[in-house]
Amino acid sequence: MILSIIIPTYNEEEYLPVLLESIEKQSFEDYEIIVADANSTDRTREIAEEHGCIVVDGGLPAVGRNNGARVAKGEYLLFLDSDLELTDDYIRNALYEFRMERAGIAITQMLPMSQKVEDKLYHDFANYFMVRVEKIKPHGAGCYGIIARKELHDECGGFDEDLTFGEDTDYIERLAKKDRFKVLRSAKVGVSTRRLEEDGIETLIRQYGKSTVNDFLGKRTEASELDYNFDHGGEKANQIRFEGLQKRVDRVNELKGDYDESIQKINATRSKFMIKKNRSKKVVFYCVCGEGMGHAIRSGVIIDRIKDKYDVYIFSSDRAYEYLNSKFDNVYKIGGFNTVYINNKVNNLQTLANAIKRNPTNMKIGYENLYKKAREIRPDVIVTDFEIYATMVSKLLQIPLISLDNIHMITQTKIHYPEHKRIEMLKAKGVIKTYVVKPKFHILTSFFYPKIRAKKNAIIYPPVIREDILKLEPTNGDHVIVYQTSRESVKLVRKLKALKDEKFIVYGFNKDEVDGNLTYKKFNEDVFYDDLASAKAVISNGGFTFISEAISLKKPIYSVPALGNFEQTLNGYYVERLGYGEYHEVMNAQRVKNFLERLPKYKKRLSTVKKTNNDGIIKELIYRIEKYSK
Repeated sequence: MILSIIIPTYNEEEYLPVLLESIEKQSFEDYEIIVADANSTDRTREIAEEHGCIVVDGGLPAVGRNNGARVAKGEYLLFLDSDLELTDDYIRNALYEFRMERAGIAITQMLPMSQKVEDKLYHDFANYFMVRVEKIKPHGAGCYGIIARKELHDECGGFDEDLTFGEDTDYIERLAKKDRFKVLRSAKVGVSTRRLEEDGIETLIRQYGKSTVNDFLGKRTEASELDYNFDHGGEKANQIRFEGLQKRVDRVNELKGDYDESIQKINATRSKFMIKKNRSKKVVFYCVCGEGMGHAIRSGVIIDRIKDKYDVYIFSSDRAYEYLNSKFDNVYKIGGFNTVYINNKVNNLQTLANAIKRNPTNMKIGYENLYKKAREIRPDVIVTDFEIYATMVSKLLQIPLISLDNIHMITQTKIHYPEHKRIEMLKAKGVIKTYVVKPKFHILTSFFYPKIRAKKNAIIYPPVIREDILKLEPTNGDHVIVYQTSRESVKLVRKLKALKDEKFIVYGFNKDEVDGNLTYKKFNEDVFYDDLASAKAVISNGGFTFISEAISLKKPIYSVPALGNFEQTLNGYYVERLGYGEYHEVMNAQRVKNFLERLPKYKKRLSTVKKTNNDGIIKELIYRIEKYSK
């Protein structure tokens, strides 16, 4: 079961049916309702049983919630007060956002079940306050839809039954120390205004104001300090209090009228300077690093899945531009930077020299095709797959930026790597941080899964694999695929001629040629897929996309990363660490021969890899686009 809904009650025959009926109208169905009743003297228990609820003994709210949680079978717990009413699709929307935000504890915002303007303003302010202090001090204005993972609830001991007031805020704070807290934006719960009507706004401001201040000072508030009454039977406001409240209401309405008039004037002025665009779809700028083909291949898969939902404009350089331009409309060429390799080793000086030489042209092309286009169209969001100009445009034009790549595994997670590569790691981390600066969120794709660093807005998904690769049925042929994208790797490949009894099919040198036991082929997707699916093993640098596709097809990997390229080193290192093959800093015939003799061991390990698809990361990206483009 996914969800257990827990409702503490005491004499709630008037309000409970409204809540239960609103639950029954939800489109979400995998739930149970547990009513924890504190010996009601009215029909509360009977009503709960008529609606098929599980009824347990309750007490004060903390006791009732804990008693309900003890018998709950759901993976998640939803605590509701009995005088609430769920809005349409509340459960589905709240659970979806809770899961997508990877929260452990969350609270939903409030929608007053009243038509009074002042009631809406009071609750809007409470919602605004909760959101604003979300990251400073996890806080909840009452038990208006607290959602928690049951495992976390149990770990933290549930609600503190010794507290007579503020047990909900205490609960949120304790759980938030263990896991991520969130004020959910997608669903609001209807709340009764009966306490506001019974006690008056002054009393509630005094009660919740004092308790909130105490919370921020680390103090706990007793109900006796606030004249707080659990049965809602407090003395009704007298005529003088009602007259005072009416005056304040009139003043609120007056201020709201002034506010509405000001907004109209602002919008009228703005319309003189801005052309309002009526869009049927949101606009996404997708910026792709042009170095190698991995970024382009991955981005092509993702763009193909979102292009019907959004108007997507694509920006890239070099081979990535050519690849994407052959598949999609609205593809624009911009400048890019490429790493220079000499003898399969990164040459930092030559890379820097080329970057300086090309920078004026890159800046001009980037400005013409990306910045000017962004200023003209005003995209709702920019997605970057490690493309440097995306950050600049995002910051200049205040457009939300989402990062989706594998390279930020280096900055966002607690990776393992060869100790002697620490300097390379630090250099790589420095470069990576200049390429993509403070995006709203990092969507990471990887075949290894280290822990995400504390306070990082990131999530890891399995590698993005081309649909044609996912459909392949792998077989075990007698050839080895060699995939090298750097022309400087030709010397490495020629070493394989010494293994005369082995057949090697070589991709990456853009030629069709036979040289002894080496068969060179120009890249053709259909032929490449067949060769890869029937290979007995692969030899590669440390390129992420090819390694990921080999793992997906359960092909043992011999990885020879380009020296000085830490990202490739990291991929090769994890290939070996996970038992999918071997990582070597140099390649020679004897080592390849030894690797081929050990293929059964690597195939056994690869047989445990679970088959995945791209649905999860697509769903995540769409969620982030919708969230940050509002």
